[in-house]
Amino acid sequence: MSTPEPLLNCQAVQAGYGASQVLFGVDLQIAAGEVVSLLGRNGMGKSTTIKTLVGALRPTAGQVRFAGQATTRMPTDAIARLGLAIVPEGRHVFPNLSVREHLVAFADNRSGLRDAWDIERIYGVFPRLKERQHHLGSQLSGGEQQMLAIGRALSTNPRLLILDEATEGLAPVIREEIWRCLGTLKAAGQTILVVDKYVHRLMGLADRHVILERGRVVWQGDSDALNADRSLWARYLTV
Repeated sequence: MSTPEPLLNCQAVQAGYGASQVLFGVDLQIAAGEVVSLLGRNGMGKSTTIKTLVGALRPTAGQVRFAGQATTRMPTDAIARLGLAIVPEGRHVFPNLSVREHLVAFADNRSGLRDAWDIERIYGVFPRLKERQHHLGSQLSGGEQQMLAIGRALSTNPRLLILDEATEGLAPVIREEIWRCLGTLKAAGQTILVVDKYVHRLMGLADRHVILERGRVVWQGDSDALNADRSLWARYLTV
């Protein structure tokens, strides 16, 4: 019996900026319904990997396949239409659109899901967004903007949701709310790739972890394996 192809299959990818190479043969696979964390210190290639996956950066070698199609040379909008959505670092909400306008403007059941992420389902995960639905993006707190950025991505009904620095700059109580919401998404079967520095919280969320060091995958495994080998933390994750 053949093994099904991963939803995302990144093989031997090299990429960089001009003459500066950042990624050196990165392999990354994510199965449908899986939550994977991408770990590593700042400057080790996490953001470059994400840019390559979404088509914002063309790899110089290797191949990326998503949803059964080679996406290495596809433009970003075509990759998005296959069912890939990103919550970017910095959130990038529109200051002059209301919460509700954000969610309506981006709504699209691209993947034809039966249990689609419509506006009421998103409000069910993020009650605060419903309370603030008529407020402009510029009137929201940082935590509310992050909830909106996640909700906006979900409104496209993605097959894969990528979160770059999921809780960066948020107050502890808001971070906990974001972790709770991500747990809800996992329970709903959402496939997720997440970058975040709070490794202890990722261990309770992610099925697998991938560590990058200087643009190379140096380790991958499940939470039990990562928790058992704290030398990995000292070698690759702590400053």
